[in-house]
Amino acid sequence: MKRSLLLALVCLCVGGAATAQQRPHYTQYILNNYIINPAVAGIENYTDIKISHRHQWVGLQDAPVTTYLTIHGPLSKSDVDRTTATTVGPSNENPRGRAYWADYTKAEPHHGVGFTMINDRTGPLNRFAAYGTYAYHLGIAERTSISLGVSAGVQNWTLNASKLDFGAASPVDPAVAGSGYLNRLRPDVNAGVWLYSADYFVGLAAQNIIPSKLRFAEDTVRLSDGRIIPHMFLQAGYRMFLNDDFSLLPSVTVRYANPAPIGIDVNAKLQFRELLWAGMSYRHQDGYAAMVGLNVNSTFNIGYAHDFTTSRLNTVSRGTHEIVVGFLLGNRYGDWCPRNLW
Repeated sequence: MKRSLLLALVCLCVGGAATAQQRPHYTQYILNNYIINPAVAGIENYTDIKISHRHQWVGLQDAPVTTYLTIHGPLSKSDVDRTTATTVGPSNENPRGRAYWADYTKAEPHHGVGFTMINDRTGPLNRFAAYGTYAYHLGIAERTSISLGVSAGVQNWTLNASKLDFGAASPVDPAVAGSGYLNRLRPDVNAGVWLYSADYFVGLAAQNIIPSKLRFAEDTVRLSDGRIIPHMFLQAGYRMFLNDDFSLLPSVTVRYANPAPIGIDVNAKLQFRELLWAGMSYRHQDGYAAMVGLNVNSTFNIGYAHDFTTSRLNTVSRGTHEIVVGFLLGNRYGDWCPRNLW
């Protein structure tokens, strides 16, 4: 097999080409902003666990598949003014209505910690990463807080040489096909800042701060032009009440990784009390999605999204499935829904 063909494959998968996807998409990012921004760690009074599985472009062979586990919570936090739980009970009044948010106050200074484990596979390439996170939260106004966070860890890139098949026109060299799995370990550092209140949030995060080359060099395979590049994420969201039972939560995520074009995701989440929600999402020049979720009780919630692509991939793809399952541990106030991540 010609070396130039192999280089073209790696440039497509991990290089700076406009179509490259080095960090996975998350349609339901609003359920777990921590997966994008480490400054979110410890933002609630409990330990938040999220497990997600995303199968992109179902029906297309070797399409992206992403699975992650995140855990984060405060080291110590005391909101002494919160004396009542906000569970959904038999009362006809919404425990999270306008009256609840009128008493919202800034966060007490506290530390947050977290852990992330993610596996992202696309074609012959697989990325497994694990991080530890530290964040610090501080109130800066009567109803506004800010946090800073950093995650550090490692990512292991694996190339399955047996999948380097360019068809009959360029038959695979048996020596290359027998090379098996080639692994490369790289450090990874992410950082972020998060501004939040009862009505809005704004976050800026940088992932893969340490750029590096990704080289696979063996006796039978030699690939040396792939690059791991930094990614920037700007997020913002706003809460508005339609009435005391229904709230509308529009949000946006802007992604940038040079030289790829800017990517934009726009979400709108309609929530009924703290019990259930439904929403729509639009990804610029890619497609749209429908979302639905249920807060089963004060310790368990679940969300599902189905993406429909508007690109030429829709002729071979049956869309994208994404599920997010959440667990709230140590939720002493009995909240059915996060107070600061909504």
